[in-house]
Amino acid sequence: MTTYVITIPGTFLRDPSDDVRSALVGLLRPADPHHTSLGQQEDLDLLTVNDDNTFSIRLEVTAGDSRNAEEDAKRTAASALREAGFTPDEAPLGPATVTGIDNQA
Repeated sequence: MTTYVITIPGTFLRDPSDDVRSALVGLLRPADPHHTSLGQQEDLDLLTVNDDNTFSIRLEVTAGDSRNAEEDAKRTAASALREAGFTPDEAPLGPATVTGIDNQA
């Protein structure tokens, strides 16, 4: 198994309040990429929201290959968004991408 850092872009089609952003970060916290050497070096944030409400979610995922890591990360992100009160239509996600691989044990 390998640890991957996966980035998933998306867009909030309704403004997320500060409380909702905090809740979303809390829901994603178990997959925080800061646990990886890449996340520590790059100071990766779990959630980055831009002025135009586009966002990036960065997650740490352990999987057998990159395809499964991307799928797991997208499921995790979609679930956290739902729990934070966003439907898939209110916060559509783009394609997940491997942005780092941490081979350290």
